[in-house]
Amino acid sequence: MTLNPSGWRPERPATPADFAATTTGNRALMLEEALIFEIGDTHTCGVDLEDAPVTTSKLGGLERRATIGLPGLSEPETVRHYTRLSRQNYAIDLGLFPLGSCTMKHNPRLNEKMARLPGFADIHPLQPVDSVQGALGVINELAVWLIELTGMHGVAMSPKAGAHGELCGILCIRAALEARGEGHRKVILVPESAHGTNPATAAFAGYTVEDIPATPEGRVDTAALKARLGPDVAGVMITNPNTCGLFERDLKEISDAVHAAGGYVYCDGANFNAIVGRVRPGDLGVDAMHINLHKTFSTPHGGGGPGSGPVVLSEALAPYGPLPFTERYEDGHITLVEEETVGDRHPHSFGRMTAFHGQMGMFTRALTYILSHGADGLRQVAEDAVLNANYVLRSLEGVLDAPFAASGPCMHEALFSDDGFPEGFSTLDVAKGLIDEGFHPMTVYFPLVVHGAMLVEPTETESKAALDQFIGALRSVAERAKAGDPALKSAPHFAPRARLDETLAARKPVLVWKEQIAEAAE
Repeated sequence: MTLNPSGWRPERPATPADFAATTTGNRALMLEEALIFEIGDTHTCGVDLEDAPVTTSKLGGLERRATIGLPGLSEPETVRHYTRLSRQNYAIDLGLFPLGSCTMKHNPRLNEKMARLPGFADIHPLQPVDSVQGALGVINELAVWLIELTGMHGVAMSPKAGAHGELCGILCIRAALEARGEGHRKVILVPESAHGTNPATAAFAGYTVEDIPATPEGRVDTAALKARLGPDVAGVMITNPNTCGLFERDLKEISDAVHAAGGYVYCDGANFNAIVGRVRPGDLGVDAMHINLHKTFSTPHGGGGPGSGPVVLSEALAPYGPLPFTERYEDGHITLVEEETVGDRHPHSFGRMTAFHGQMGMFTRALTYILSHGADGLRQVAEDAVLNANYVLRSLEGVLDAPFAASGPCMHEALFSDDGFPEGFSTLDVAKGLIDEGFHPMTVYFPLVVHGAMLVEPTETESKAALDQFIGALRSVAERAKAGDPALKSAPHFAPRARLDETLAARKPVLVWKEQIAEAAE
């Protein structure tokens, strides 16, 4: 094996055979880590405990009849085990996370500091309203920002995730149709370029889903959509920008046609990060749109609990939105409207999406992010995200097929395919090769409309230097695939574990530790 003069990177990918085996299985600071059951022993304890005194049971026959089966580890062994496992995990704090459609952007630490303030972190959803005015103020102000940024009329803050928000929007549409005596409309049109949760949500809500084809340039076939509109169509669910990373420039025309036919327009707002501060969906005729706070406003995926997917609503749908919602009085006092009917303020609500008001930690993080950036900063977020994606697209289109590059600039994500790879090599091989280069792979095999899809979203939080390093790595792996490098078929070689049989792992997962399995393996 020869080495490049500039460093210790081999000219060909190294394999485990290139390195002498170690007694421990460790590779310097990359520590080998066995399963916790292999480290400990289910028959012993990690600490010294006196025998428990014999007492009369109060469990009414529900006493444990067998050992608990947990491995006996000391505290240092337990801490070391989970710390070592954490070192084998990839995170946004380690490097660029190029997952397309997921917007894995940096989460500013200021957001975390604010979310941990006692007045936000330690409150309870059943506290008296007068004792949580600050928290309700955060929810209310965030709601005002979301309405302003989208050009909509109202917002439901309680949905806990993007798909949950989709369901909220569809239920609003159903309630509005039933209120005007058109509950017979049972068809939702979903373009091929929409997110996969869209048809699932519509079906879950009891609608029949019909596909609308895409044009060769990757956008909705507007003519086909218009031709399908009729008295049975409740609405359309459209993702904008779509999953091909392209802006649906006919959305206003589509909205006008759907409204004229008596339906409503749901927009999947998962990709709002690409247009925040630049485009207001309400101006395009959208009636409902969920916003993933973790994608556009930098809250973590989960964030210590459920996610958050507020849904902005048009004037036509706002009366049917779910409870609860905040309301600010002229004296500045904020209350929660939680009853199904409160006078004439919200008599048409379809009910609740969740037991309480939403995810306080996510709201606090999102508002902190918004106030840190301001309106002009949020506009720059979209501009930089789109700039970075186009930089990736144009830097790699010479080595990777970019099926929609001729359609013009992409939005926040660059889409490539495996077209041009020799027989036997696929997108999966490129993804596994990227692991050896120290990167989490991009989204693979999605969207389904592109064979062997590779969807890359660099986000706005990556520098040019970071993008150049990723581009160089992906270019190198793609060139190896096109050259038929056999070592790529068994990548990754440097990860803690080699390539898995993912099909077998999915179909026959081993989810429970059994000592007889370990004994058989020995």
